[in-house]
This record gives sequence, C-alpha cells and structure tokens, in this order.
Amino acid sequence: MKIDGKSKLCGLIGKPVEHTMSPLIHNTLSEILGKNMVYVPFLVEEDLKSAVEGAYALNIRGLNITVPYKEKVVDLLKEIDPLAGQIGAVNTLCKTEGGYVGYNTDMTGLYRAFCSEGIKIQGEKVIILGAGGAARSVACLCSHYKAAQIFILNRNVEKAKLVAEEINALQEEPLVFPMALEEFDQLPKEKMLCIQATSVGLAPCEERVVIENQSFYERIHTGYDLIYRPANTRFMQLVKAQGGRAFHGLKMLLYQGIEAYEIWNECRVEESLCNTIYEKMKGEMGIEE
Repeated sequence: MKIDGKSKLCGLIGKPVEHTMSPLIHNTLSEILGKNMVYVPFLVEEDLKSAVEGAYALNIRGLNITVPYKEKVVDLLKEIDPLAGQIGAVNTLCKTEGGYVGYNTDMTGLYRAFCSEGIKIQGEKVIILGAGGAARSVACLCSHYKAAQIFILNRNVEKAKLVAEEINALQEEPLVFPMALEEFDQLPKEKMLCIQATSVGLAPCEERVVIENQSFYERIHTGYDLIYRPANTRFMQLVKAQGGRAFHGLKMLLYQGIEAYEIWNECRVEESLCNTIYEKMKGEMGIEE
C-alpha cells in the first residue's frame, strides 16, 4: 500500500483497540478499490474530547468509535444522523466543515447483515435478550423497520421497562413489551425472530446462555447472536437444536465497517466485494462454515 502526502487517513478510537478487525476491513477495501486511504487504530485512554479535536485538526477524514465512547462522543459532534440520535450512540464520524457528523453504522450494518441472510424485520414479532446499550439499539432498529411487536426479556425487568417506555413514547400505540427472563412462557405461542444482545456466551465463557430452557427455543424460527467469537455460541446451538436457523454477529461487524467506508469515500461497495472481505475475516478468525 502506497502512503504519500495525498493519503486519506481514517481510524478507530476506543479502549481497548488491540484486537480490532477494522483495519483488515478498511485497508483491504482500499487496496482492492485503489483508494488512497489508510486506516489505523488509536488507543484513547481517557481524554476523548482532545482526541476528537486533535483528529479534526490533523484532517482525519473519518473515525470509528468503539467502547467505551459511543455515547460520550455525541456531545462533541457538529450534528448526528437521525437514526443515531434515536439510538443515542454513534460509532462513525465523518469530517465536514465545522466539525464531525456522527452516524450509527452498527445498526444499519446489522440490518444489512439481516438482509444478506434473508432475515426480515418488517411485520415480524421480535424477541430481544438483554436491555443494555446493544439491546436498546436493536430495539430502535426493529422499531424503525416496522417490526409488529418487540419483546425485551431481561434479568432486571426494570431496565427492560425503561427501554420499552423510551421507544413506545415515539409510537402511536405500544410496540415494545418488557418481560423478566422467567416470564418467557407468556410470549405468543408462535415462532419468532430472536436477537441475543447480551455479552453472555463471550469467550472464555462459551457455555453460558441467558435462557437454558429448551421450550424457549421452540418459539424461535431464527436466532441472531451479536457475539461473533465464538462462532457457534451456546445460544446458537440451542436454536439449531430446536430446528431454527442461527447466525453469529461477524457479518454485523463486516457491514458496519462497509457502511462507514461508504460514508467516508462516497461510494457503494458491491456485494461480491463484501463477500470477499467476509471470507478474509473468517480466515483471520479460523471460522469454517
């Protein structure tokens, strides 16, 4: 890769950043597409404001934002995209005159991952496991794309109620229904889409799962785990054991990066190239499917 005075610089701000796969996505895209753009990770220990202001002063075209700064960065931006505003978190910045504009490509990337797997949201009844930041974002996405009903199941039902109240306030009638985990038997007696939006099951605790009872998984026609390491979580195993389809979150990671790249370069990445990058990511992780 040639780097010169005309090279466009983009990167990642977060803590930690050592294990990120984002450089693989962006630098491979630039190499294949012949774009003079370089992507590097930046470890920011604590002074996010100085990091964002310094990036702007250095003419850094775009930044991805990862934990723990996705919410904190919002107050430092010139403006934010409406979907990112509804979600309350930003993971992509693009330099404009007077400051950075913020986007949430995590959720648009998740939607694109769904589309690539033939998973639809519109008109679907959706179960979301968890009520943290990721679950709230997923609930916003499902609301945006016209899910029929959304059930948020969480150990702490009060947290689920807060998410439900926030999203329902924007609806003409209640769309989101909070439930305690042990109340899953009160769900509609039909097959639904289920999105696993907690950190339960992350390596090295691969055998953990939010709900173990197999009767819960009989209600799921498609399960999507936002976790991508391991590539076959306990949640996915239980969904498949009851005849459902199950997916890990690596394509979400892929497409959030693709969407950020498209914003920074004002281009559209063809699906065939997305597939090429995805195969390279799987190879990096040692995933065979």
